[in-house]
Amino acid sequence: MKADPASAVHRLLARAIRAGMAPGMVAGWLSPNDSDPRSVVAGHACVRPVAEKMTEDRWFDLASLTKVLVITPLVLVAFRNQDLTLETRVGQTLPELGGTTLGARRIRHLLTHTSGLPAWEPLYSRGEHPDSGAVIRRLAGLRVGEVRGEVVYSCPGFILLGLILERLAGVPLDVLFERLVLGPLSLADEIGFRPGLGRPLVSGAHIPGAEQALMIERGLEPDCIPENPAGLPDDGNARFLGGVAGNAGLFGTMRGVLELARAAHTPGVLLTGDEIALATRDHTPGLGQARGLGWQLAASPGCSAGPALSPDSFGHTGFTGTSLWIDPKRGLSMALFSNRVHPGHRPTDLHPLRRRFHHLVVEACT
Repeated sequence: MKADPASAVHRLLARAIRAGMAPGMVAGWLSPNDSDPRSVVAGHACVRPVAEKMTEDRWFDLASLTKVLVITPLVLVAFRNQDLTLETRVGQTLPELGGTTLGARRIRHLLTHTSGLPAWEPLYSRGEHPDSGAVIRRLAGLRVGEVRGEVVYSCPGFILLGLILERLAGVPLDVLFERLVLGPLSLADEIGFRPGLGRPLVSGAHIPGAEQALMIERGLEPDCIPENPAGLPDDGNARFLGGVAGNAGLFGTMRGVLELARAAHTPGVLLTGDEIALATRDHTPGLGQARGLGWQLAASPGCSAGPALSPDSFGHTGFTGTSLWIDPKRGLSMALFSNRVHPGHRPTDLHPLRRRFHHLVVEACT
């Protein structure tokens, strides 16, 4: 074991904050020699209306980390229970989509972002009652592209996966997640949906600027974007669904995310070795992006992993400024959280920062 990387990581975060990338950041990692996660804190959790220092127990809006921390393990459990397979068609679990192009798509298409669904769609824009039926009807009306061997990262695809899991289980997604994941791991005090104002939250955007711009670009009225109070996710579609969706909505602390990541990828804890291998192998060879089941693989050109991580590493990022990467060869889990959307959305590219962070941790821990 080499020198503790904490000082170098803190300097890295402090420079990024001074450069205006985000008001505050928390970086954390778990190595095989660590019984508990290590973390480094810098900057502020909130700058408006009153400045508050960042602390390691803060709950972050994890955004698209929801896809791999919630949907991927729950789908794998559904495979184990023979409720789903990779080849199950969407219309088999949601009969109202039977006979549609989307209903003919398979679960593997949704998990690997090869379904032909668009990257984003404001499912709330028609002003319908915010329930799963309205979302399914809207999804049914989307133009679904051909499956031409192309990866198009799609939030609607994972919203659909969340609805499929709810239909199979007969309970809301957050209840299913707590029952099958959080409860067995005793992590409900560190991670979950709709954390409430009793938790020490990291502040988000005061105005949904990025989503407003997308709406205006489509010629739609941005006033229909769901309100964004504290404790609900930055993602408008997830708020439309009450803060619980397959694409976004999860909140959590650094410790909670790293402990969940370790549990979900240690054979015999939540998943079997075969299930983990299925989720983290390349299902999209030759398609420009290397995708597992939800996970992005480090072999994807230009991704946030960086050259320090092993090629078989897997991870994900979140729009709010979050990322998680796991290097199975070294037994390392690394997460970097920021509040780059506070007080307003920043178009900051955090990938160079993430790659440098990974390099510092790998260099010190191997």
